[in-house]
Amino acid sequence: MTTDFVRMYRRGEDGALSFREAWYDGADGQFVVNHGPVGHQSTTKETPGAAPGEAPGLLDAFAGQCAADGFVELGREEQFWVVAQYALKSAAGTERDRYLEGKAKAVLAEHFAWRGLGTVERSEFVPHRLNIYTLCPDPAKAVAAMKTCLREANLDFTKLSIGVAPYTDLSAIRQKHPMPAKSPFSLSGAAGSQRGASAAR
Repeated sequence: MTTDFVRMYRRGEDGALSFREAWYDGADGQFVVNHGPVGHQSTTKETPGAAPGEAPGLLDAFAGQCAADGFVELGREEQFWVVAQYALKSAAGTERDRYLEGKAKAVLAEHFAWRGLGTVERSEFVPHRLNIYTLCPDPAKAVAAMKTCLREANLDFTKLSIGVAPYTDLSAIRQKHPMPAKSPFSLSGAAGSQRGASAAR
């Protein structure tokens, strides 16, 4: 293994996911291990004094122990898109909306990272909408966390909608917040329509 970062998951008998991850922090010379139940604040252990040349061996050993304990790496196709969508007053968005984009992505990235919830992949402006795409192993927990952290950050929560789709089929996106859905969840914006999108059942 040549990567400088490892993240693996295990599903328990009750269906709940837990995660373990490790990385080498070259700036501080630390080997960091982070773990816990998905959706909850993780536990972190930092081991100082690791030289850069030791990192590959440490990561290999970590991955091997995780595999022995039943943890596996998840492919993208095994995960879900969880999309935070903001309704905008203007079609193209304003400078304030671009600030919202950057702030919301940063808040989500940090909140998700320490809870094993996934990653912020990209964002886009479409007519009257801002879409922020996250890739997540547990969509229900990701939706709950997304609502919590964006509300606590005072990031226009009343204008927020959230949709979920399989990684392999964005056209199957369904609205999960707010519920009940009053109209189809469209990734293409208020002025357009998304082929195949429909409201949550």
